[in-house]
This record gives sequence, C-alpha cells and structure tokens, in this order.
Amino acid sequence: MIRTVAVEGYRSLRSLVLEPGALTVVTGGNGSGKSSLYRSLRLLQACATGAFAATLAQEGGLSSTLWAGPERIGRAVREGRAPVEGTWRTGPVRLRLGVQHGPGHVRGRLPDDDVAFGYAVDVGLPQLDQQSPFVRDPEVKVETVWVGDAPRPRDVVAERRGPSVRARDADDDWVQVPLQPGPTESLLTELVDPLGAPQVLLVRERLRAWRFYDHVRTDADAPARRGSVLTRTPVLAADGHDLAGALATIRYLGGGAELDDVVDRAFPGAVVGVGGTDAQATVTMTQPGLLRPLTAAELSDGTLRFVLWAAALLTPRPPALMVVNEPETSLHPDLLPALAHLLAAAARRTQVVVVSHARALVDALVADPDVPADTRHVVLEKDLGETVVAGREGPLDQPAWHWPGR
Repeated sequence: MIRTVAVEGYRSLRSLVLEPGALTVVTGGNGSGKSSLYRSLRLLQACATGAFAATLAQEGGLSSTLWAGPERIGRAVREGRAPVEGTWRTGPVRLRLGVQHGPGHVRGRLPDDDVAFGYAVDVGLPQLDQQSPFVRDPEVKVETVWVGDAPRPRDVVAERRGPSVRARDADDDWVQVPLQPGPTESLLTELVDPLGAPQVLLVRERLRAWRFYDHVRTDADAPARRGSVLTRTPVLAADGHDLAGALATIRYLGGGAELDDVVDRAFPGAVVGVGGTDAQATVTMTQPGLLRPLTAAELSDGTLRFVLWAAALLTPRPPALMVVNEPETSLHPDLLPALAHLLAAAARRTQVVVVSHARALVDALVADPDVPADTRHVVLEKDLGETVVAGREGPLDQPAWHWPGR
C-alpha cells in the first residue's frame, strides 16, 4: 500500500503530506484543494507514463500550476497581525511530488526481502536560451528512488540530477548510467533495466498501475449508452464505452452475485444484464413491474452512473491504487449507502482514494459494516490560500516526510 503522499508547490498545495489508508475519503468545501490533490496524483503517475510535460501543458504549463502565495507564511501573518506580502526568495521555484510505498518484493539489491520503497521528483523552471519557445515546459531537476522508509544517502538506489543519472550496481557501488534524459523526461521512463535497476522498474510499474475515474459520462451521447462489440473487459474504460463487456466479464469471472447484490441495494428488485448480440451488445436493466428490460439508452443519468461505478469498482483486475473523483455526482441521496458499500467492497481488493463533496457519503461509509478498519477521513480547508488538513495545529502534526536535496 501507499503509506505517504507528499506535494509541495502545486497550486494551493504549498506543502501537504497525507497518509492514505486502505480507504481514504477526502472532503472539503469548494476551493479547498480537493481537485488539486486529485490532479497531483495524476501528475505523479504521468512521471511513469512519459506524459508529465503534456499533463502540465493541459493546465497551462508549469508557471500556471505553481503555488501563487509567498514562499513562507510567518506567525504574524497567520495571526492576522501582518498582511500577506512577497519577500525575498531564498529557495528555488519548484514543484515537488513524492510517494512512499509500503513493503513490496524487490529482487536485486535486497534479494528475498520485503522492503518499502519511495520516489520523489523535483521540477523547476527551464533554463532556456532567448530563442527557445518552450518557456512553459517543466524541467526535471532531481529525481530519487530509494528503498526503506526515507531517502537516506545509504538507501538511495538511483538518482538523476539534471541530465546526469546514476544507479547502484549489485555490489552497492554507484555507477554512472550512459544516458541523458531530456529536461522534461523522467528517470522512470528512461532508465529501463530490470537487472541493473530493478527498483526503478518496480516504481514505474507501480505508478503506471494506478487507475483514475473522474466524472463518468451519462449524457444522451455518452458512449455507455451505445452498443459495442462484446469482448473480455477486466478494466472499464474511463469513458465507459465498454460497459457491456465489463459487466459480462465480472459475471464470467465469478463476480455476478456481488454485482447483483449492489444493484439490488441501489434499486430493489432490479437486475443488470447484457443484451443484444456479441457484435452490438448493450447494457440492460430488468425492473419489477416492467414487461421488458430497459436498455442503457433508456436509463436515467443517475441509474446509468451507478451501474458505471459498479463496473469500475467491482473490476476483476484491481489496480495498485484506485482514485475516484466525486462519484456522488448526479446520484440521489438514497443511492449513497449503496455507493458506500461499493467503495468498501473495492477497498477490500485494493487501496482506494475517494474525493467527494458529500458528507452523506462519509456518513454512509461510517455506517457500512464492511468498511475496512483502516479507513481515513481527510477534511481539507483553506488557510490564507493554502490547502491544509483540518485539525492539524502546525507542521509538527504532519506525517514524517523528507525531501531529497537539490
């Protein structure tokens, strides 16, 4: 499991460290920083997929995503005795992302041991000549991969500083790697050596295995309302176009009883199935009192949305981490207990982070008897433009985290 996530300098997340549980529910008011936290997790994954620069570009480039407040916020400002104003900067302008995983099997440097491992990236403004048009590109300054609980010098197994990359060999000695990644490229995508750098490959594959669902479509033209070719689908696509295949796969691999249970909790007496032909399959729902099943095109937005969440969360191929953004959108409050049960069921298979506006969903999770014991509720709020965790009195209340130095 992921034990710690750290973000610094990204939008309102001036300095935020979280310790996710098996199920973590993040709530807060509008503008509290929930979406920034969700996007920062997507940025972390983008380091492993080679899409980091493109992902930042969709948000306006690095300069548009950096923390817009002062470098430091003193006690006098926090107590209202002094105004918020800029000061002379003492540190570099940067965005930092990091993650600490719990024990996971690593072959190579520590054979036959279960070890924790971590990854951190430090991104800054590009050093460009006057003719370069790429002023909004990020430039990776430092990347670090380590084993153990923190990036202590003896536990760092690979690092990149600017274009220079080095890794430890089988004798635990540093070896300069003969590659020079570009300024926007990540060590995780460039250093692919299962024998020489197995820990780097492990971090990359763990991050790539994260799965995100954000505002599933249920409008009249939504792909989930149309028929599709029926094919084995262990993972529902983000746009839901393969919903029929995902539901058929859940049933084929033995998850039909659980699917029927959650649908019955939401819509008593209803049964979700797959109709049509294998070349034009569609989702159907049989409901009490109706003489024929309804197709996906006939279902209400809320009903179809719940079915989409059921297909996503009951996946027969659970990811390393599933992040769900505002699943309660367009759902009637009466459906939130069934949604909470779905989230609890997913958290028994994988680690789940839920970003939500709905206090009623949190209450339903607390009341669900199947919710994992390691369920955490994180409330975000704004303090002088900075996202903080409610209830934390100061930096000493934050979970332990150490950034590698630049």
